[in-house]
Amino acid sequence: MTQKGIVCILILTMLLGCGTRHIPSAKDVVPLASDTPDGMVLIPAGEFEMGNNQGAANERPVRPVYIDAFYMDIYEVTNAQYKVFVDANPQWQKDNIAAEYHDSYYLRPWDGNTYPEGKADHPVIYVSWYAAMAYAKWAGKRLPTEAEWEKAARGGLAGKAYPWGDTIDATRANYARYFNEPIAVGQYSPNGYGLYDMAGNVYEWCLDEYDPNFYAQSARENPFSGGTREEVINSFKVIRKKDRVLRGGCWSDNGLFLRVDYRDWGVQHYTSVFRGFRCVKDVPFK
Repeated sequence: MTQKGIVCILILTMLLGCGTRHIPSAKDVVPLASDTPDGMVLIPAGEFEMGNNQGAANERPVRPVYIDAFYMDIYEVTNAQYKVFVDANPQWQKDNIAAEYHDSYYLRPWDGNTYPEGKADHPVIYVSWYAAMAYAKWAGKRLPTEAEWEKAARGGLAGKAYPWGDTIDATRANYARYFNEPIAVGQYSPNGYGLYDMAGNVYEWCLDEYDPNFYAQSARENPFSGGTREEVINSFKVIRKKDRVLRGGCWSDNGLFLRVDYRDWGVQHYTSVFRGFRCVKDVPFK
């Protein structure tokens, strides 16, 4: 073979190599169990069927959604955990919080910076979306997107109404005013991912802006409503007059509202005895 022929083969090999070279992405991350932060579990990357074609119009259509791997809090954020946050951040204490970040009922059951006696392990309630965002950022985490929340709630099951299956009773979740109040976290069996109270107890704030038509037009990979995740996280204090997604149902609801695909929403400065939150954390891309 001539020298010219050898050069041509080398050039062709290089071009083919460049054309087929794999560019790493978040999909290539395979987290180690030892890397999971304390109090969290790994939700693996992958596709799941989001929505419910037999549900309300805002739950349709069912479509496949791909979600990158992430970590999620095993439990809803508790009073004891939230107290550590407000002690470290006086601007978010009950008597100091700025008026635009709540509806005047913020931390209503608390006496100043002290939560009710005997309720350290109960989910913190009467927290606005702003306050939940502030806590998450302080903790080095964030609120889950709506799609992340639903994937996590399903616990690896497909097409089921609840985190455990298709039927519900008082042995599965705190709902229908059985206790007539939120109870300590972790009192029922976890779902397939090891998450507790993904149905009932308290509604959980999500990162997304609520859009009733979002399912019909959202992206297939890591969908998010209301700008970008980074924009919302970095500027949450100046965002006004938005409805934010709430998921999971609460202690006062009947079983219909505890479905993993049920979508609720609320004004982001609003606080309630029915609402709390849990956090997620991105898997580092190395």
